[in-house]
Amino acid sequence: MAIEGFDYKEFAQLMSSQAGELIPKDFNDMQKNYVVKTLSNFTLLAGEAIANDEALGFNAEQAIFVTQIIAEWAFHKSIDLVHSGIMPEHWDGIMQKIAFTIFEVAKQAIKKNIPQDQILQLIEHHVNKSFKEAIDSLEKRGVISSEISQKAMSQSNIDDMAAQAAQAEAEQKAAMEEAQANQNVQASADLPVSQPISPSLPASPMDRSLKLMSVALVLKILPEDRVEAILEKFSPQDVETIRNYMKVENLEAGLDINYTLKCLENIKDFLPKRKTPSQESILRQLNKLFDKYPMENIEKLFKSERPFLKRFISKAYEGDYYPIPTKVAQIVVQYVKDSVEE
Repeated sequence: MAIEGFDYKEFAQLMSSQAGELIPKDFNDMQKNYVVKTLSNFTLLAGEAIANDEALGFNAEQAIFVTQIIAEWAFHKSIDLVHSGIMPEHWDGIMQKIAFTIFEVAKQAIKKNIPQDQILQLIEHHVNKSFKEAIDSLEKRGVISSEISQKAMSQSNIDDMAAQAAQAEAEQKAAMEEAQANQNVQASADLPVSQPISPSLPASPMDRSLKLMSVALVLKILPEDRVEAILEKFSPQDVETIRNYMKVENLEAGLDINYTLKCLENIKDFLPKRKTPSQESILRQLNKLFDKYPMENIEKLFKSERPFLKRFISKAYEGDYYPIPTKVAQIVVQYVKDSVEE
């Protein structure tokens, strides 16, 4: 029996068209087609399963929530696989395991009335766990090398997009401030007008608001700790604006989806290439903290955190690097540093 207000076929088509706008520009046709096809197939399968399972009793909002989570993770992890160096014949098996895990975790969590933000954190944990287990299995079977395994585990497109959006906003803010200064100088006619830092970046108040709303859309799907790390890159005024946008229900309804997608995609053109921290650099930073502060104080910070973060800290204390993406590890290091030095 269909769920009123939930057309999973139309929803899958919408998600596929959005994905096509955000696929990395360096992907070839085969890679682009794989990302879009994978997202479309998993979205259709999940939507159909939800719509036809009367025992679930989902309403339209719940059905869209679960289906969208599967679509978004299918998009991000398929991009991670393309970047991983793993041969394409192994991609489907990994993606099927991830999609099934998301479906089951989300289904049970909604039945138990767990808040959506907690569901998102729970799903992220199980997605990463499933991804790691699949990669470990390929390595143990000799299908991939340890180097490929480590490269695969270091990929995180969802982190990249959020960080790029945040960095782009900082770039835009600097450009807008420069443009405003130039306008003031021109108005007073006291000094010659210098060129803006980034003349290609729009600087109108309306455009700025739309970009902040676009950033808020990205941050709404991330866990609290990651949101805080990203917001640190914004001015206090922008942080307050973004937080207000994040509280708005159906925020996407107030944005033109094509503009938003192009905005997030074009943002990348103005970003400097980020240098990925090495595992050795991460361990050196943590060792300095371990030498300076009692380990029990640091362990307390992670008492209620996810298991893989606890393992990461304990392994680092022993001098080993627990395999999590270095981008995530750097955020953890900063969190420890900020917390113990307060």
